[in-house]
Amino acid sequence: MIRLPRFEYRAPETIGEAAALLAEAPGETMLLAGGTDLVPNMKRRQQVPRVVIGLRHIPSLRQVQNGAGLRIGAGVTLGTLERDERLRAACPGLYQAVAQIATPQLRNMATIGGNLCLDTRCTYYDQSYEWRKAIDFCMKKDGEICWVATSSPRCLAVSSTDAAPMLQALGATVRLVSAAGERTIEVADLYRNDGMHYLTRRPDEILTGIVVPDQTGRRSAYWKLRRRGSFDFPVASAAVSARLSPGGEVEDVRIVLGAVASRPLASPDAEAGLRGQALTDDRIADAADRAYAIAKPMDNTDFELVWRKKMVRALVTAALREIRGDDVAARRKSLARQVL
Repeated sequence: MIRLPRFEYRAPETIGEAAALLAEAPGETMLLAGGTDLVPNMKRRQQVPRVVIGLRHIPSLRQVQNGAGLRIGAGVTLGTLERDERLRAACPGLYQAVAQIATPQLRNMATIGGNLCLDTRCTYYDQSYEWRKAIDFCMKKDGEICWVATSSPRCLAVSSTDAAPMLQALGATVRLVSAAGERTIEVADLYRNDGMHYLTRRPDEILTGIVVPDQTGRRSAYWKLRRRGSFDFPVASAAVSARLSPGGEVEDVRIVLGAVASRPLASPDAEAGLRGQALTDDRIADAADRAYAIAKPMDNTDFELVWRKKMVRALVTAALREIRGDDVAARRKSLARQVL
């Protein structure tokens, strides 16, 4: 049995109290929501905080409000969102993303805020302490070399969050709170393409909520490639949100790739090729090619990187066909191995 390291546990009851506690020693403190990412990492000694601040006793973090769009507290569990009919009706792509994360048991513990802040993953990093010590550790924790590409000046661990690409495609924002104040930023601005310093959230900030703008008139879809059909992290994904005219032309579209870089990766070239155009097979194929061109998967997770890159075409194609209104149930079952 791998045991947790020693730590001090604090359980504030308000966001202000949590922010004040975090401000005392932000470099030695970590936040615990559902714990499905942090606790295994602590057992493997990937993260060894001196203080852990539990957020489960803060009621405001567990609220979902439906008005002009959706306001989702960062502490809302993925299971709660999966069962929320308002979410499924307003943002089918976000429902699809949430419903494909982990297992029902884990979704009932894991939170949407936790998935947004999910630690980047890598074959050389997500191992036991003894395994990592045997290779002289890696750049992300205790070492100096990125074993994915030994000449790389930065860590190449991959972003494996499902919620972030879809929320970015939906144009969502997040609220960050610290003892010094608060700020609101686009989901796209929450991430850096750096496996170690992948979040722009400061160590003294708490992600408290997500705002999804009104999706009336928009369609969305999320497609994910993974090894196991029942549950697994994505090794490539495509999130698409679009607004079509009454005649079927694309008025606006956002295409975001997941698990092919250290951050969710927008594809502005693919988007530009679709605006003002009907979603014909040729246009969809061209957009998929343009998205494929920017995908930069590395040899740091499941499947061969060349094949993962090729699958970006298939994922973007499937998502755009779903946006068009095609019946993609059979394709989703064969490619994503899930019926939603």
